[in-house]
Amino acid sequence: MSDVLTLMEVGGPAAGLVGGAAYLRAKHPAAYWSTAGLPVSTARLIGSYGSVMEACGLTVAPSRLRVLAVRSMTRREVRPVPPRRGIIRPTATGMRIRLRLAPGQEPQDVAAAAERLRHAWGVHAVYVSVVKPGVVELRLVGFDVLRKVRMPRKVQGGFLRVPVALREDATAFVRDYRAIPHQLTLGATLSGKSMFLRHLVAGLARQPVALVGVDCKRGVELAPFAPRLSALATDPEQVAELLPVLVRLMEERYDLIKARQGIAPSTPDEEITSDVWGLPEGERPVPVVVVIDEVAELFMVATRKDEELRDELVTQLIRLAQLGRAAGIYLEVCGRRFGAELGKGATMLRAQLTGRICHRVNDEASAKMALGDIAPEAVDAACAIAPERPGLAVAGDTSGGWSRIRTPYLSLAAAAAVCAEYTDLVPRVPALDPFRPAVPAPPVDRPVTLVKPLPATD
Repeated sequence: MSDVLTLMEVGGPAAGLVGGAAYLRAKHPAAYWSTAGLPVSTARLIGSYGSVMEACGLTVAPSRLRVLAVRSMTRREVRPVPPRRGIIRPTATGMRIRLRLAPGQEPQDVAAAAERLRHAWGVHAVYVSVVKPGVVELRLVGFDVLRKVRMPRKVQGGFLRVPVALREDATAFVRDYRAIPHQLTLGATLSGKSMFLRHLVAGLARQPVALVGVDCKRGVELAPFAPRLSALATDPEQVAELLPVLVRLMEERYDLIKARQGIAPSTPDEEITSDVWGLPEGERPVPVVVVIDEVAELFMVATRKDEELRDELVTQLIRLAQLGRAAGIYLEVCGRRFGAELGKGATMLRAQLTGRICHRVNDEASAKMALGDIAPEAVDAACAIAPERPGLAVAGDTSGGWSRIRTPYLSLAAAAAVCAEYTDLVPRVPALDPFRPAVPAPPVDRPVTLVKPLPATD
């Protein structure tokens, strides 16, 4: 009986501790990492650092001076030298550590061993980045941060920089229009593409930029943001009237650059290498961000007349994509499907869109159209996105780099409330005034009287 009581006294708390840790790890991974995962992984890293580096082939032969010193002072075996380890810096999602590479090593050697380091130290993922020549940083992520997205508290934002998602290495994905002026965002129904667009519009609504919406779904996606939009077109006919205005606006800004910098008026726009950011702040025109939802609707044709309209629209879009950056006009092109079969100009337009975001798509061809020309290995990652994870996407650019990202949830009502709050930031662009959407007046609540009226008597 005493043995049973002793077993209950010792085993009960131990079982409760193990069960609580398992519950935290499954339901609240961030709390589990802070309480148990971080100490265990830190101890494992410190205790096995040398042997793990040697097993992963990240050690080099010691120098002759080191061999002589070890042999003269001790009789122990001279072991290979691993990269010198810096201070371990814990974070809310993992930890960071800097390594000074040994002579003859390069960052690619460490990056190639990242998967083996992950298993050896018991973390979710290991990412390698170069700090400076000879120094790399290992970012160890303790759990799957994309399962339940929580944006970092401190994000380096700025003008025309909008944090819209979380990367798989627990850093923020920032949409920077100065670095990547135009972007293509693809996603099937319920893939999270609209959520990405809401975060983007809500972030830009807080900045002094002109927002132009093109929504050929009768405005169901962009109409809730009407208080903050400078222009809105909801069908191809309205788009045919809006795009020429944007092209003329772009040409006027090029004329402004020419006049300010003394460039001959006869110089073609294609040969002007400067942009509006070189102008004084008082003369600099306001940036314009054109958000196009369901771009495939602009390519659809039913009659020959529609084909002529399509060719005109696509030509103007390509002109904006080719020349708009220097004039401060940026494109955000979204759609469910984008391929060469849309017609003439589709591939040429895609070539001008530097940034690529691919959510879950219905066919491999769309993923190839978005990512195949910049990072072929990212196509498989995009095709493997499960429907149970809306908002998960693969982000890439023409530099060849890519990563998985996921957008946190943002309701349509919350995004519309942000746009209504910052209505005063709508810039004055006279050319876009005819396309300014009508904003319905908010409903006025009638005052409720607390006095019960009495019937009139003779």
